[in-house]
Amino acid sequence: MNPDASRLWRAPRWALSVLLACLAMVGPFSIDTYLPAFSGIAAALDATPLQMQQTLSAYLLGFAFMNLFHGALSDCFGRRPVVLIGLAVFTAASMGCALAGSIGQLVFWRTVQGMSAGAGIVVSRAIIRDMFPPADAQRVMSQVTLFFGVAPAIAPMVGGFLFVHADWHSIFWFLTLVGAALLLSNWRLLPETLHAGLTQPFHPVALMREYWRLCSSAKFMLLVLASGIPFNGMFLYVLATPVFLGEHLHFAPTQFFWFFICSIGGIMGGAAMSGRLAGRMSSKRQIMRGFRIMSAVSAANILLNLFAPLSAWWALPLIGLFSFGWAMMVPVVTLLVLDQVPERRGMASSLQACIGSAANGLVAGVLVPLVMHSTVALAFTSAGLMLVGLAAWYGVRRSVEA
Repeated sequence: MNPDASRLWRAPRWALSVLLACLAMVGPFSIDTYLPAFSGIAAALDATPLQMQQTLSAYLLGFAFMNLFHGALSDCFGRRPVVLIGLAVFTAASMGCALAGSIGQLVFWRTVQGMSAGAGIVVSRAIIRDMFPPADAQRVMSQVTLFFGVAPAIAPMVGGFLFVHADWHSIFWFLTLVGAALLLSNWRLLPETLHAGLTQPFHPVALMREYWRLCSSAKFMLLVLASGIPFNGMFLYVLATPVFLGEHLHFAPTQFFWFFICSIGGIMGGAAMSGRLAGRMSSKRQIMRGFRIMSAVSAANILLNLFAPLSAWWALPLIGLFSFGWAMMVPVVTLLVLDQVPERRGMASSLQACIGSAANGLVAGVLVPLVMHSTVALAFTSAGLMLVGLAAWYGVRRSVEA
């Protein structure tokens, strides 16, 4: 923690939480906002479904690749410059997407957009630990988790509204305005939170050596898997929304909001519970409680999909409860990840985000197309992703302090 933290931010703590939460939303929000316009963009640009899928894959690959470096660069040059440059590039790339006249141009600008969007979520995590002691950091991380989890749920709603009432270009113009607003607000408000004494020299060889040290640490990698992989148990339903809601549950587009109410409600409830438990319950107990909730929900989801008639009355609340369990435990695990290397929290956040983004990309590009046409397959896949995280946690929990 920066010893000068109390002098760097004199406004209420919640105001900094909101600023950081908005930064964290940029990446996931811009992934999903344009999904409802896939068919419209394909028709306008004469693109095939495979080419449209490339616009998503290119974004996720760019997002994952640059996530390796955002945090490490912030350890060397400061948190503030990396955030501001990332937002400036994101704004320009969003404008490029809006002006794209061919599918090739859209793929290119989506790649640039993905490469810049991760700066917010990666650096915001490091800023939280710069500014707050553990219990307060968990409360703030819970608030950021709420926004991070809500973003992929509400993004298709915003994108769908803009597409229906304007056109697909308006979605990217909206993201341009979001980027510009965040750039201005962070330029005016965000302080430099990295203490001068903790600044790391920028030496590429030494940087790669540090990455290897983290990647070869079983404890670090297991914590990263425990924090990132279970999110996809909920995220795959978000990605499969058109098929899951439209084909399986026979929802009209105007009814899709029920899915997002359940998932958002679960995330909000879990994040709020995590904040309330900060300093009152040990890290291990809170993490296990979250995994127990997700395990019970996953089992119920599989059994009901196998033996009960499919119904939104139980399918959507189960997704909400799964989201609750995830949001309750992930702020704690994330802080454990960052505290593995206090002198390199930016790098730790980078590597964590990169691995999580790579998992998101595999889910979006490989798993969802394979399983989205079967609710049973969706249920088993969701449970399997959760079990990967649970196995990782069991592998590391004995070495974690209570």
